Amino acid sequence: MSKKKKVTVEIILKAKKNGFSDRQLAQIFGTSEEFIRDFRFKNEIFPVYKTVDTCAAEFEAGTPYHYSTYEKFNEVISSDKEKIIILGGGPNRIGQGIEFDYCCVRCVKALREEGYETIMINCNPETVSTDYDITDKLYFEPLTTEDVLNICHYEKNIKGIVVSFGGQTPLRISKELERNGLKILGTSSKNIDIAEDRKKFGKLLDSLEIPKPEYGTANDSVSSVKIARKIGYPVLLRPSYVLGGRAMQIVYNDAQVEKFFRDEADLSKDHPVLIDKFLEEAREIDVDAVCDSEEVYIAGIMQHIEEAGIHSGDSTSILPPISISKKNLIQIKEYTVRIALALKVKGLLNIQFAVKDNIVYVLEANPRASRTIPFVSKTTGVPVVSVAAKIIAGRKLKEFKLKNYEDLGYIGVKESIFPFQKFPKVKMFLGPEMRSTGEVMGIAQTFGEAMAKAQESTGSGMPVKGNIFVSVNENDKRKKTIDIIEKYVKLGFGIVATAGTSKFLNENGIESETVFKVNEGRPNVVDRIKNGDIQIVINTPLGSESRYDEYAIGWEAVQSKIPFITTLSAASSFAEGIAYIKTGNIEVKSLQDYYKQ
Repeated sequence: MSKKKKVTVEIILKAKKNGFSDRQLAQIFGTSEEFIRDFRFKNEIFPVYKTVDTCAAEFEAGTPYHYSTYEKFNEVISSDKEKIIILGGGPNRIGQGIEFDYCCVRCVKALREEGYETIMINCNPETVSTDYDITDKLYFEPLTTEDVLNICHYEKNIKGIVVSFGGQTPLRISKELERNGLKILGTSSKNIDIAEDRKKFGKLLDSLEIPKPEYGTANDSVSSVKIARKIGYPVLLRPSYVLGGRAMQIVYNDAQVEKFFRDEADLSKDHPVLIDKFLEEAREIDVDAVCDSEEVYIAGIMQHIEEAGIHSGDSTSILPPISISKKNLIQIKEYTVRIALALKVKGLLNIQFAVKDNIVYVLEANPRASRTIPFVSKTTGVPVVSVAAKIIAGRKLKEFKLKNYEDLGYIGVKESIFPFQKFPKVKMFLGPEMRSTGEVMGIAQTFGEAMAKAQESTGSGMPVKGNIFVSVNENDKRKKTIDIIEKYVKLGFGIVATAGTSKFLNENGIESETVFKVNEGRPNVVDRIKNGDIQIVINTPLGSESRYDEYAIGWEAVQSKIPFITTLSAASSFAEGIAYIKTGNIEVKSLQDYYKQ
């Protein structure tokens, strides 16, 4: 007897009352989720929606705050007003945080201004978008195809669903929602898939004659090793449909490729993994833009302080850029317009570029809200999300008078906040997988002052005197390092370094004191940090691996609340911030005063 014949109304209803999803039932009965859903719909097995009693039963609650249950008596009443459903970001985690909640709230407010009834679907109580007074109606439900379709069963006159403001979570179900007859507002799910699927996106870039790192795609370790050898190590492994650089790795040999597929097998099942040539020492740039499928508005071009290989969510960003050539900026704008129009973007678009040897490469494009959007909006004063939401609803870019980010008379710097104090012994060196859990920013007339303000906002501040500890890997023993350390010497800092780095510095005219590594004797560098002898740590990791010393030094720096810097570019910017603090000219102004400039 077929397993499908075991599915009965009684069993499904009982399972639903006990919290089983369509997907779980499909696995149990050895069938598809679509079969279970069709069976439910055919037999009218739907949840009802109750209103959360925010008045503790003292008097009737009128708050439009609903949850589902497989019981009787539905309490939701659908009005005749035209509605737009917004899918939120779901649970907060590294890579998908409050920045997407900001976007959802701005989207809701903009759509209400346009006269639509707004319905928010989200399951995270720790967000503003799930405050019951933000939207016209809130469904406190998981972000799954099943739950969205159940809600749409009761709601009428739905114009469409917005999936592009909640990060990766709602994007994943956009194609499935469309297949089930729901209209996705904004960029189509087909074009979202082209951008997200690394192989399809590579073909699009080829057709647009836009440079990209040499790449290949694969779904298994054997094919990936062949492609990586052909491209040449190091390579960057990038899964499709992930957020926060989830599982992205820079790998240096065959063994690391094989380990990646053992550890992250689930990520390559449905979509290929992109294998990119890793552009060492390239400059990374983030672009946020708005498009109405006919015109493109570039909201901001942000330069990363760190070189390529550090996730954009962990990098320090500068808006507008301060050291990208005019030629490269023109190319970045041209490529942004080409990609936006080719993908027929309707709403927001984020593109990540890398510049190496004066060539601009496109790394990836995401036709959705990015985590940098709040920073761009706050720096420029342009309500980017509100404009994008209104475009998604049908307005055109030409209806808005938007200022050019290049006309800013000041500089914004975004700095990341890391949770290392809360998680002892975790790897503290940054890479392509995001680790930060928050961000702060500083605005000022000059880069040095903006950097100082941003760093001060992190809580660790910028020491203006004392000693810095320096330990750089072999690849970093070059003139750039000497130039950076000389900045600290001129600022009055003493230099303490491990034997190899100290020898390198002394040979290049920088006097430094040698200190033991952790396993070489006492007092070692960790002892010196504990004793308060070191105020700043500059420690660049060794390519593919980090030794015990580096963990010990990093952990003690975090515990002692002293700056722990792992890239040369960040060390250089840090010195500029200190130099400005020492001038004593830090100025405090409101955002509104900056916007008037």
